[in-house]
Amino acid sequence: MKLYEYNPFPNPRRVRMFLAEKGIKDVEFVQVDVPSGEHRSEEFVKKNPSAAVPLLELDDGTNISESFAISRYFEEAYPEPNLMGASPKESAVVDMWQRRVEQSLMGCFVTYFHQATEGLGALELYQNKDWGEKNREMARSGLEQLNKQLASNQYVAGDKYSIADITALCAIDFALFIKIEKLEDYPNIKRWYEEVSNRPSASA
Repeated sequence: MKLYEYNPFPNPRRVRMFLAEKGIKDVEFVQVDVPSGEHRSEEFVKKNPSAAVPLLELDDGTNISESFAISRYFEEAYPEPNLMGASPKESAVVDMWQRRVEQSLMGCFVTYFHQATEGLGALELYQNKDWGEKNREMARSGLEQLNKQLASNQYVAGDKYSIADITALCAIDFALFIKIEKLEDYPNIKRWYEEVSNRPSASA
């Protein structure tokens, strides 16, 4: 198996963390030079028409894109430790929170970066600063919701670490990296952040 990625980006990191939590090591990492536009090359677009990383290429030639879909493949192929819920109820709650943090945090922070900052420079095909700022506003609502959830839960989806924690950590680290948020405004997130950041997978 090959995982095409660009190491500094948050979405590839989500998959690396997932693999680290699972203890999966039989994956070859292939770096795609996104800043130089390699992700838009004819060769790569044949593999992934969305021209985005990460991308998982299986040994039989099947290509799977999207961080959650890639993680789902590994969850089914390597069931333990479970990161997507061990019962119908647990899986539904994990999926609910995974979607919430992916949309209201990761999606909003990434949109802000691409729309309201220089982003990737010449690689940005379109920018709308007002839309970027609106996403920053929506992300703050998402952070308030997550802060409330973590007031009575150890982890994002309850009392077990899950893929929702991975997505939330990568999103928040990205926000801290581009300097648009500070954890002091969200004490419950700060408590959770310090705990999950100390897991070995956080450095994957």
